[in-house]
Amino acid sequence: MAKKGILLVNLGTPDSPSTADVKRYLDEFLMDPRVIDINPIARTLLVRGIITPFRSPKSAKLYQAIWDPKTGSPLLHYSLLQQKALQERLGDEYMVELAMRYQKPSIESALERLKTALVEEIQVIPMFPQYASASTGSVYEKIMGLVGKWPTSPNISFINSFHDNELMIETFADNALKYNPETYDHVLFSFHGLPQRQLVKADHTHNHCLKSSSCCETLTDVNRFCYSAQSHHTAKLIAEKLNIPKEKYTICFQSRLGNDPWVQPYTSEIVAKLANEGKKRLLVFCPAFVADCLETIYEVTTEYGDEFKSLGGEHVQLVESLNDSPKFIEALAGMVSPPAP
Repeated sequence: MAKKGILLVNLGTPDSPSTADVKRYLDEFLMDPRVIDINPIARTLLVRGIITPFRSPKSAKLYQAIWDPKTGSPLLHYSLLQQKALQERLGDEYMVELAMRYQKPSIESALERLKTALVEEIQVIPMFPQYASASTGSVYEKIMGLVGKWPTSPNISFINSFHDNELMIETFADNALKYNPETYDHVLFSFHGLPQRQLVKADHTHNHCLKSSSCCETLTDVNRFCYSAQSHHTAKLIAEKLNIPKEKYTICFQSRLGNDPWVQPYTSEIVAKLANEGKKRLLVFCPAFVADCLETIYEVTTEYGDEFKSLGGEHVQLVESLNDSPKFIEALAGMVSPPAP
């Protein structure tokens, strides 16, 4: 019986924390027109003329700070564990492959392995709980561009998002329980940021995004594919699971780039605001990430932690990501449709 192929795709990571490898990764990532969605000439000048030459050495130092001498990149390490665990959970009727949208293991090589194995169909699971054009949408485009060149291809399906997956929500909640959330002054749900213009582009009604600043706070039929609305919904579900009252948590967005307005409020500004209000202990979730990486391990724990302390705070505690939690592997398995008889 032919196997069904499962392709897990995460964002990507440099091959090493060297400046050259980080530059290569940033160049591929930021040159994606879905990531920096501006005029191609302007994008090239911005990325290759300004961002990567100046940012690569700085980013390399950050990667060096989180790089494990034995397992290397945390994102790749946990992604490989997820692949292995899902393969074991699904069994021999499936072939589970892992790819990164940028750098290695490449999507092209993973697809070639699935094609060589003669799988009867391929189900793609972009490892981004909330849909965004710059992440999930980019994966769609890359895969269809490659498979579209094949003389023949199997059926291909995609998981659009899993922002409200019950087992995923439970995993984040379980990871937080060991820190006793009720003992913290405030809880942050910090999601990866996006330029505001990308949310407006995703509004097919062309007016919903412009009606009010609170349009993302409730998930509806109109904004159900909106990254910000899905992020708010994820945070609310985790808060409800842990009985965190609304006044005790804030939804915010990190990792902005450039001077254009991004989705707000910004995590850095919220951290400063809470410190100025006299808050001493913060608990931080990053529910846009399924594996711990630079944005969680370093940006939250070190950058925001140091900033918070410099303003009078005492401690910022990161809630670990989903990583290879058995419950999250079960969540992935639940997304997989059974092979054809």
